[in-house]
Amino acid sequence: MVGKENMRTEDLNLCFEQLMMRGGSARSGGGGKVKMEAGVITDWKDIPMELLLQIISVVDDKTVIVASGVCRGWRDAICMGVTHLSFSWCTKNMNNLVLSLAPKFTKLQSLILRQDKAQLEDNAVETIANFCHDLQILDLSKSFKLSDCSLYALAHGCPNLSKLNISGCSAFSDVALEYLASHCRKLKVLNLCGCVETATDTALRAIGRYCNQLQSLNLGWCEYVSDDGVMSLAYGCPDLRTLDLCGCVRITDHSVIALATGCVHLRSLGLYYCQNITDRAMYSLTQVKNKPAMWASVKGRNDEDGLRTLNISQCTALTPSAVQAVCDTFPSLHTCSGRHSLIMSGCLSLTSVHCACAIQAHRTPNAFPHSAH
Repeated sequence: MVGKENMRTEDLNLCFEQLMMRGGSARSGGGGKVKMEAGVITDWKDIPMELLLQIISVVDDKTVIVASGVCRGWRDAICMGVTHLSFSWCTKNMNNLVLSLAPKFTKLQSLILRQDKAQLEDNAVETIANFCHDLQILDLSKSFKLSDCSLYALAHGCPNLSKLNISGCSAFSDVALEYLASHCRKLKVLNLCGCVETATDTALRAIGRYCNQLQSLNLGWCEYVSDDGVMSLAYGCPDLRTLDLCGCVRITDHSVIALATGCVHLRSLGLYYCQNITDRAMYSLTQVKNKPAMWASVKGRNDEDGLRTLNISQCTALTPSAVQAVCDTFPSLHTCSGRHSLIMSGCLSLTSVHCACAIQAHRTPNAFPHSAH
């Protein structure tokens, strides 16, 4: 038996490489024996499954897939023990790879299929939904070839999804997303950036109705989103903490007011290029923070409560007084160098807005007069 205690990552990697090489030779007629230099393991089938999974945990996903083909014992152990996989390294034939492996890796909880060039097709996602029922995290970003069939399959086969990234999947309809939301009610993180036809007010109403645990939502450049959809989110998803509305040009102050009132845990808000936003929206943020009743349920209230990131770049209707009020209300918002969390690019009228530490840093050099000579 190979001792597992105090074994370094380098040792595990070396051991794995040796086993892979010699295991392959065995299958080619080498007699099935693996003669380790230390003389401890004499047959690759003697490797403890716990050790195999420990080795697997420190190598890349491509090696994991190769290892699963060494022998039936390894395949069964790996497929049952591996819960996280990424195929983002695969630049060719990802669809066929998923079709082949999804029926084997049935215990997957996290699957990353991010692509630079669209490869995935509906049949691959349908296979995932048919076999990977424990899936919680799925990244399908930039899967331009997928249709509504994929979302319908996921709705039925993967009800435990908590994190879904379909950013850039431009072919999905809002009806399909509405259906998914009604079945995947454990969603906490959802990325719909660039899904113009998908992220409509109809879909957002469904998300607000069914996905009450949602904490993070990216609606970047979903130009059909309006106040109606955002207000549905604000009242239906009270635990929302991160919301990106950049490029949602139809929203107005009503959206921000609803978020300020309904989402007291909101920590990050992106309003880039939302040019209908005015001072009224900014003041609503400060007023809600200052109402003790709204924050009474937040345990351990301190400076970290409230907004930590706010992007109002290109919101040209805002005035310095309103933005400064927001900055003063939330100490975690910074304009100082290296800590920019209040982002105001393209707002030339807001150059006078500064956080407390930036003002202090500006004053410090002049705090002590030079000694007389």
